[in-house]
Amino acid sequence: MKKFDTKLLVTIGMLTAVHIVLSRFLSINAWNLKIGFAFVPVFIAAYCYGPTAAAIVGGLGDFLGAILFPIGPYFPGFTVSCALTGVVFGLLLHRRQSVPRIAAAVCLNQLGISLCVTTLWISILYGSPYLPLLATRVLQCAVLIPVEFLVIGAFAQTLMRFGRRGLA
Repeated sequence: MKKFDTKLLVTIGMLTAVHIVLSRFLSINAWNLKIGFAFVPVFIAAYCYGPTAAAIVGGLGDFLGAILFPIGPYFPGFTVSCALTGVVFGLLLHRRQSVPRIAAAVCLNQLGISLCVTTLWISILYGSPYLPLLATRVLQCAVLIPVEFLVIGAFAQTLMRFGRRGLA
C-alpha cells in the first residue's frame, strides 16, 4: 500500500461510509444472520490499495456503524471479523485476480471468518451453544458464497477494464 496521502484518506473515508450504508441500511439482519453487500467497499479497497486499507474500511465501517446506528449490542469481535475480511481480500485479490483467487478469498471469508469465527462471537455474546448456532448459519454462507463470488468477479472485471485511475 502506498503512503497515506489525502486522496487515499478521502477514498478510505468514502468506502467506509458506503460500507456503513450497505451494512446498516441495505442488508437483511436477524439476530444470527446478516445478508448484504457490505463486502463490496472492502473488496474495492483491497483491490486498489491492499490488505491494510481494506482492513481499515471493514473494521472502521463496522465500528462506526455499530456506534452510530446500532442493530444490537456492540461487540468488538465483529469488528475484528470485518477487519480480517479486508485482510483476506487484500492478500488474495490486490492486483492479482483470477477465478481460483476469488474463490479462495470468498471461501476463506465465508467459511472461515463468517461461519466459524463470527458464529463464535454470536455464541459468546448471546450465550447460545456454538454447534446448533453454526448449523443455522450454514444457510447464510450457502447463499452468500455464490453471491460474493459473482459480485466480486464482476467488480474485478470492471475495475480492470477502467483501471485504478478513478480511485488510486
